[in-house]
Amino acid sequence: MSEQAHREPLAAGAPLPDGGDQAAVTALRRLHPATPVLNGWKWFALAVAAIGQNAVRDLNYKLFGLQVLAALVLGVVLGMFSWWFTKYRIEGEELRIESGFLFRRSRRIRIDRLQAVDIVRPVLARFLGVAELRLEVAGGGKTEAPLAYLNEPGAQQLRAELLARAAGLDADTPEAPEHQLVAVPPGVLLASTVVSAPFLTAVLGFVVVAIASVVVGEIVGLAFLLPWALGGLGVVWRQFVGEFGFTVSESPDGLRIRKGLLDTWAQTVPPGRVQGVEIEQQFLWRPKGWVKLSVDVAGYGGKGSEGQTSSTLLPVAPWPVARALLERVLPGVDVDGVARVRAPRRARWLRPIGWRYLRHGVDDRVFVSDAGWLTRRTAVVPHVKMQSVRVTQGPYQRLLGLASVHVDTPVGPVNAVALHRAPEVARDLVRDQAERSRLARRTAGPERWMQRRMAVAAVPPDAVAAPRSAEHAEGAVRQDYPEGGIRPDGGGDSAVGGSGSPSA
Repeated sequence: MSEQAHREPLAAGAPLPDGGDQAAVTALRRLHPATPVLNGWKWFALAVAAIGQNAVRDLNYKLFGLQVLAALVLGVVLGMFSWWFTKYRIEGEELRIESGFLFRRSRRIRIDRLQAVDIVRPVLARFLGVAELRLEVAGGGKTEAPLAYLNEPGAQQLRAELLARAAGLDADTPEAPEHQLVAVPPGVLLASTVVSAPFLTAVLGFVVVAIASVVVGEIVGLAFLLPWALGGLGVVWRQFVGEFGFTVSESPDGLRIRKGLLDTWAQTVPPGRVQGVEIEQQFLWRPKGWVKLSVDVAGYGGKGSEGQTSSTLLPVAPWPVARALLERVLPGVDVDGVARVRAPRRARWLRPIGWRYLRHGVDDRVFVSDAGWLTRRTAVVPHVKMQSVRVTQGPYQRLLGLASVHVDTPVGPVNAVALHRAPEVARDLVRDQAERSRLARRTAGPERWMQRRMAVAAVPPDAVAAPRSAEHAEGAVRQDYPEGGIRPDGGGDSAVGGSGSPSA
């Protein structure tokens, strides 16, 4: 059966989906015939490895060959059954996926709850001309019903159709045009990875073990060098290969991200769906002014390293370029313009060195928190996206008269916390932040995909609670950064590579 999207009327007397019509129902489609091979080769390799151990031990290679052949035939038969009974189609406002031949499973995904629709092409799939379509939905802890695999034109067409339906447009609306905003040069990406904390930690461990082995005179210690070396090289390999060719483009349906040297990833960060942003600057990045941008998008959290990769908005860039991109993700937000409040001096007993960098700030649109000495992290959470706000106080905090305020977002890299505040400041901040969120949600417009910008919440200035006098008593801190970055008109391509270091 063809994978191309087409319309097919339902059989006479068949019920229509709720709120749908015949034009909103597509024919059942199957995945690409190569799907059993791409999904089953890892299991086949694992089976061969398990069988091969017995064959090497017993030196019975004839039996090994028969077992491999039986495993291959069984895998092909099971894979073909799974492929044959896996079908999908669009019914009104839902994507319906049927799977299973012994235990049937029917999943219905509401299109209006889609947070992202990504196209992933593993290296083997690229040779076969197929791709995986990943659907991220609100509240999902993992990819919801990935369609692996479709031919590349079919995956592109289905993605465009889902985005159009999610935006309330006609299903035949073609994919929106785009223009490139940022391109990360491979040299900058490699340099930022080499001076990153994980790689330097691996190199330091390698040097320490090598010196210890020479001093002690035990060659056994050299056995630890290989894992250290592989660990350090693995950091560089994963970062460089995974983020190679990283580009960010703008289109009416959001920011489009493309990356990958072997496995390629085409991702769209939809407008208005970003729950929070983290700005990270490692210690050795400061001379160049490099930062990293990560975002919380509902559905991307909770998937380990894969979730962290999909949450990267920009792996490395000078602050002026990153700031201009941040302004497109959170329209109307000026992170530099938010005055910061520093933690009280008694917080130094819990953070002897980094207490000076514990800051938080609030304006009429966002909550901002700063933390970190070697690696500085700034979390930015729009009031309208806040999930909850809470106060925590550990035993040592109680002794020192301190408390922490957490502004919660969906699971992801963003951790917005005002650490070690005075209890009265924490209580006022929680009360005021809850009121800011309530007002922002009341005035926020509806979220749809194919819009150029999310409607900015028009919160009256006097409706936002002013900072308490206790906060000002600790001294407000304001950070200034150099100007520059992406042009306001969106024109031109910005290549990462310049400097523009944030001030301390």
